[in-house]
Amino acid sequence: MAEPLEAITLPPSQNPLQEGEWLQDVLLKWLDAEFLPEQVNQQIAQRAAQIFVRQRMEGENDLGSLVLAIVTEMQAFDFSKSFYGEFAIANAVSDLLLESLGIDRCCGQ
Repeated sequence: MAEPLEAITLPPSQNPLQEGEWLQDVLLKWLDAEFLPEQVNQQIAQRAAQIFVRQRMEGENDLGSLVLAIVTEMQAFDFSKSFYGEFAIANAVSDLLLESLGIDRCCGQ
């Protein structure tokens, strides 16, 4: 039987607003590079970063919990003018955070 993956915990936030600015910037670059650059991508990146910052300010460090919060709260976002949805955004945030920590997102190493 396969062993479950351990939870990934981010280091405690020293500056959530700076983290949010970084996330908004890299997420926007990812959104624009993945498909076509769209005006709505800026709004998507901004909203995802707001959710992330609020969660970090509340002391959330568990990556899984952060991803669930983004999925849940992005459900209220109007994705009708976008190729993306809340799951794609949450997964992208997770991948970008893992990459920034030097963790291989493929195998959890």
